[in-house]
Amino acid sequence: MAIDPLAEIVTLLQPAVRFSKLVECAGSWRIHREATGEPFYCAILEGSCRVRFGSHQSFILQAGDFVLAPAMRNLVNESIDAPADLSAMFPTQVGEGHFRVGRHDGPADLRMRIGHCSFGAPDSALLVSLLPDVVLVRDRPRLATLMQLLDEETREHRAAREIVLERLLEVLLIEALRSGTETTSTPGLGRGLGDERLAAALHAMHARPEHPWTVADLANEAALSRSAFFARFNRIVGLPPMEYLLAWRMALAKQLLRDRNLGIDQVAERVGYGSASTFSVAFARHAGMPPARYARAAG
Repeated sequence: MAIDPLAEIVTLLQPAVRFSKLVECAGSWRIHREATGEPFYCAILEGSCRVRFGSHQSFILQAGDFVLAPAMRNLVNESIDAPADLSAMFPTQVGEGHFRVGRHDGPADLRMRIGHCSFGAPDSALLVSLLPDVVLVRDRPRLATLMQLLDEETREHRAAREIVLERLLEVLLIEALRSGTETTSTPGLGRGLGDERLAAALHAMHARPEHPWTVADLANEAALSRSAFFARFNRIVGLPPMEYLLAWRMALAKQLLRDRNLGIDQVAERVGYGSASTFSVAFARHAGMPPARYARAAG
């Protein structure tokens, strides 16, 4: 069975919907939100605005655009004409899941659907580190449709609601991450999978984490020289190939240890270590505790 790295990571993250809301804006306005470290996403339904996450360069969002921050940094969202000295505002609730910012009367200049979710995985920070900081998708209305479905499912409290929400959110995140490879220069797994050469190496790592991979082996999978592969992987994915492989192996190890169905030596073998002792040293260095203690704490 083919291994899909993006689907694997999103599934392991265990995403869950927290809330979503429709926000309308008029006139000059500015919203500032402190970093939460949690996933944030936004679809522009009508109009345009400017947005900036942390120290990233600001960019303009227009109708049909979608932005995802897997771990939200300080956010500034504002009207295109907002003066530099304009104070930040708080959205005013005008109905259930419906808010307004800026001028309160007259038609809205901008309509956007904003969503917040959480990742249930204990090692979510590790997995999020494999994703880009910000994903920008241009002209992909189906993402707004997925957000609308999430919002409706959240409010209707129908049978099997939680599993439907989980699957819709997984689809939304995967669609954003794979679509964003076309429009964002931010390094990350999505861009790596969009590169035909690097995708071959990434799929190989995920399909066979137990293999004793070297940079030369992975370069061969990508049909590149060792130096060209190393530089290309580092530039496009955002970290060196062996560092990515280590992060992925540790994420898998934590999942296997939480399941408590395997011994330490079996987990070590599954994630590419020749002995339980070498695995234990690597795991303790990465997780801050030995694997046996991690398994007990997770249980």
